[in-house]
Amino acid sequence: MNLMPSVTRPRPVTHRPATLVVLLMVLSGCAGPGLRDDVPRPEPSYAEPPARAGVLADEANQIKTLYGPDHSGFHLLDSSREALTWRLALIDSAVSSLDILTYLWYPDISGNLILERVILAAQRGVRVRLVVDDLLTTGQDQALANIQALPNVELRLFNPWKSRNLGARAGEMIGQMERLNTRMHDKLIIADGHAAILGGRNIGDHYFGLSSLYNFHDLDVLAIGSLALDANAMFDHFWNSEWLASAVQLTTLPDSEKAEAGMQRLQEENRVGKELGSIARSPLDWTGELATLRVALRPGTGYLVYDEVSASAVDQGMLEVMFDFFEQAEQELLITNAYIIPGEPGIEMLQRLSNRDVDIRILTNSLASHDVPAVNSHYEPWRKRIIAAGAELYELRADAAIQQIVDVPPATGKFVGLHTKAAVVDRRHVFIGSMNLDPRSAITNTEMGTIINSPALAEDVRNVMLRDMRGDNAWHVTLSADDKLSWTNDEETVTSQPSRNFLQNVMNVIFKVMPREQF
Repeated sequence: MNLMPSVTRPRPVTHRPATLVVLLMVLSGCAGPGLRDDVPRPEPSYAEPPARAGVLADEANQIKTLYGPDHSGFHLLDSSREALTWRLALIDSAVSSLDILTYLWYPDISGNLILERVILAAQRGVRVRLVVDDLLTTGQDQALANIQALPNVELRLFNPWKSRNLGARAGEMIGQMERLNTRMHDKLIIADGHAAILGGRNIGDHYFGLSSLYNFHDLDVLAIGSLALDANAMFDHFWNSEWLASAVQLTTLPDSEKAEAGMQRLQEENRVGKELGSIARSPLDWTGELATLRVALRPGTGYLVYDEVSASAVDQGMLEVMFDFFEQAEQELLITNAYIIPGEPGIEMLQRLSNRDVDIRILTNSLASHDVPAVNSHYEPWRKRIIAAGAELYELRADAAIQQIVDVPPATGKFVGLHTKAAVVDRRHVFIGSMNLDPRSAITNTEMGTIINSPALAEDVRNVMLRDMRGDNAWHVTLSADDKLSWTNDEETVTSQPSRNFLQNVMNVIFKVMPREQF
């Protein structure tokens, strides 16, 4: 576990229930994985020095001049449109380096648009390093090989499958479940060593409001300045770890003709597709937008927290970091998290805070807004205990009013899901990252985030959280004196958990009887 030492951290909390790790291992059914030794490893390489010129360097220098070398300027990315737009802005503005770390990168509308912009950055001389988890790359080996073969582009895969077709992967999964169950859930983009975006969004249409099935409400933070400099070290840690292999060492040989035809097709589809609405389809000069953003940036100090990886294991420390962060609260703790299975330690932590008269409010998914019904099945038994421990509990509505900033017209999803992982302590300290509060995030996947000391940013995040807990966006879950749950929004009160359809209820029951390690 790495806590970047560039700034003063909030005071540590020394108390930690001894049962934490044991309980979470029971919940997930997984132990520490061993690393495969039959995949060749690339040679180590490291981040470029921060760019000396370019619009991002200029903005970082302005932050340094205004607030000091340890500070960053932060901007909350709430709407789907803004989250996609600012990723494109960083890619288009890079002049020397571009590093992207992501769990999933879908070959869909947004995934292809971002890929094209990354390739165009490489063509103008930007050094590009890409890290993608190998979980869902079946059938994409030719595309991966062609990307890896591009000038100025390096592509590495996390915890790769040796078997490259679906049938063989199934056999490999059965034989090596313990290792292959570990996935890299981190999300990070760094441009020129001066600007970074991190949070909960993968690269794909569900995360940028472009899906017609459903779209996620999520949060990222854009940081310019010191935090982005620190992110280079975190990226290098993964880039040079034994868990990564070069795409060229695993996949088929690159095909230059297919690569050229694929790029041409990619550009044609990105130019004519109606789904992007007003999203910029071609690279732009973002100098004016960055100058406008500068006056709205929230100053503060921050540091990265993340699970380290070594040849022998993943050093999972993020849950302890999260609990320590929560327990700093003296007056108020707001949590928005997509997947919550607190366990006994989580309930005990909430009770301790409640005993200190801390105002605790928590927002998570309802069954109706859920994309992973198995998680809801194992969250459901904890509802009453969360409330009894002193927290106010809210669950997102599938028809939440915030759909207007989640969907990007002309796309309209059939429902809204929650994917955010964020918290605010005492209107001053903020966490934004990839960490769910469930066993998979705690002891199986790698996770990351940032802890930021900024009253102004904290107020922004708090306002978003309180908006999302309103009755037009969420159900307020309450427990009566006779131990009965009810769900209330601004229109009605119901006494059974809201769902979108009968099938959801059936699946919820089925997953209750399955072993917890299945999710």
